[in-house]
Amino acid sequence: MATFRPTFRPLFRPLLCALVLGAGLTAAAIPGAAHAHGDVTPQAVDTSTLPQLGKEWKQENPYRTGPAHDEALRIGSSAYNQNCARCHGLDAISGGIAPDLRSLDSDCSALADPKKKQGCYSEIDQYFATTVRRGRTRDGRVYMPPFDETLTQEAVWALKTYLESRRPQ
Repeated sequence: MATFRPTFRPLFRPLLCALVLGAGLTAAAIPGAAHAHGDVTPQAVDTSTLPQLGKEWKQENPYRTGPAHDEALRIGSSAYNQNCARCHGLDAISGGIAPDLRSLDSDCSALADPKKKQGCYSEIDQYFATTVRRGRTRDGRVYMPPFDETLTQEAVWALKTYLESRRPQ
């Protein structure tokens, strides 16, 4: 009985090699493709046009309202694109690699009691600032680098101001 041999078989191995090699070269050509999570080199942010907040960290975002809000929003947008977008997504819309920061304080907005709502926002502000400053590590793996040595208090609160502007409607 004759054995069936497909005519494409001689082409299979070279084609497979070409696909694997091409995928490897493509991944190598895209900066950060293989290490997209947690390897961001923190970039300093110019906050000279914002009111300086001093060395003592504020418990709540001081730029949430008031005359510095718009400037904080502008600086926060730039700071986000430089330091956060790679993992948290463009325009703060997560692609799944890191949490969606637009919804960070979504539980607060649903509260009816003004005191509870303010307390919730304050708690989230503190959590946000601590996380940005210290980063996140689990099982010895860096999931988010610490930004304490790079970002000033003004830059961190400008980032939070930007994220608050990106809340889902």
